[in-house]
Amino acid sequence: MIYLAESTHVEVGKKGTFRFPQGYYIYTGSAKNGLKARMERHLRKEKRRFWHIDYLLDHASVKKVFLFPYKKIDECSLSRKLLKKSEAKVIVPKFGASDCHCPSHLIFFKKLNDVFETDRAVLSL
Repeated sequence: MIYLAESTHVEVGKKGTFRFPQGYYIYTGSAKNGLKARMERHLRKEKRRFWHIDYLLDHASVKKVFLFPYKKIDECSLSRKLLKKSEAKVIVPKFGASDCHCPSHLIFFKKLNDVFETDRAVLSL
């Protein structure tokens, strides 16, 4: 779970510049062969921007991390499940989802209560 304290415009690599509203974001990704290294990289402030999420993390803070065995659920299944929530919104189409058919792997929630409900949904997987 990522928190953006104030609305801001972020250039997301070649995708262009987007306005990200203040609020909470859930990003779904995978690291099949290097989970520890991937998580350490995402949590570091100083890094070369490579993935879409790197651009947003320059402006936001990571508040919570959920880890799932890949055999249980993949990032596409999780994104689709989260996007069924009425409070969920896609801010940047195809964010983190360049190599699949998902609308986005970054899902926005305006209020913390919406995220708590999502926590329960995610934990019930």
